[in-house]
Amino acid sequence: MTQTSLPIRFDVCAVGNAIVDVLAPCDDAFLNAQGLTPGSMQLVDAKQSAALYDAMAAGVEASGGSAGNTVAGVGSFGGRAAYVGKVADDTLGGVFTHDIRAAGVAFNSPVLTGGAEQGLGTGRCLINVTPDGQRTMCTFLGAANQLSADDIDAEQIAASAIVYLEGYLFDPAPARAAFEAAAAAAHAAGRRVAITLSDTFVVARWRAELLAFIEASADIVLANEAELAALFETDDFDAAAARLASMTEVAAITRGPEGSVLLSGDERVEVAAFPVDKVIDTTGAGDQYAAGVLLGLARGLSLKEAGTLGSLAAAEVIAHWGPRPMTSLEALAKDAGLTLTPA
Repeated sequence: MTQTSLPIRFDVCAVGNAIVDVLAPCDDAFLNAQGLTPGSMQLVDAKQSAALYDAMAAGVEASGGSAGNTVAGVGSFGGRAAYVGKVADDTLGGVFTHDIRAAGVAFNSPVLTGGAEQGLGTGRCLINVTPDGQRTMCTFLGAANQLSADDIDAEQIAASAIVYLEGYLFDPAPARAAFEAAAAAAHAAGRRVAITLSDTFVVARWRAELLAFIEASADIVLANEAELAALFETDDFDAAAARLASMTEVAAITRGPEGSVLLSGDERVEVAAFPVDKVIDTTGAGDQYAAGVLLGLARGLSLKEAGTLGSLAAAEVIAHWGPRPMTSLEALAKDAGLTLTPA
């Protein structure tokens, strides 16, 4: 990798699907009636999205998207974040843009003009949450699916300590090109590239491609244990974790209530989950964990410290509805005695 003379302006720049989440409570009978697998994420078209929306209980709308949630978390920690994603020139696109900028995140991606008229309105994710807090997601990508390599600002990428790529972008071809362009620009500038595996269905569809990308281009990989198992087609957690660590600089793997495991070279640390009085909604838990880990690594913290920031952020978000922090993560970190080195 070559080095750039550009100063670092952002701790994390994320490239992802710009999505507005629609969250509603449900029971297992509803999921069964809709033919949905509990805890899964699947892509739906405009017609399927409209039908499910009509069937869902009353809920709340909140700007989301996995990588968007993560950089909102970075902003809540007081970090410097940027986001690359595609929205349409419609009401939901305005909501997404307002919300992510209000979180202190730089967002200047060109809007998809006329997207709504073409059936490509701003993407939305319909999330049905059972009483145990588990979420089942159906995503209509819409305008988010139109992200392309032309949307990647190489200078912005070069000014970011870590470029974070959302695994969901392995699905649509134009977005895959954007994904590859961002990774190339980051490495050309000597910056680190992080990727999240996003979901087991992503791993199942693109396992060979993901493995090739990780080995060739990923410096940091984030995953949950189900995604890790799917990637290496084994239920042996320790063996899979060790294999992932051999392919990348840092591997961070979440294990739900059991916390997380972070590995780098021969170093392995286990981080406990922060206690939560009641789990309300697990939407965004992995995204906020990523926010803490990535910001910690960008600021030069140890694996243990970065993982602890991740656990803190995940605990905050699962205690309420919605995928983004409602309480300042920076304040919570200070209360917990966790300090970030200055940018």
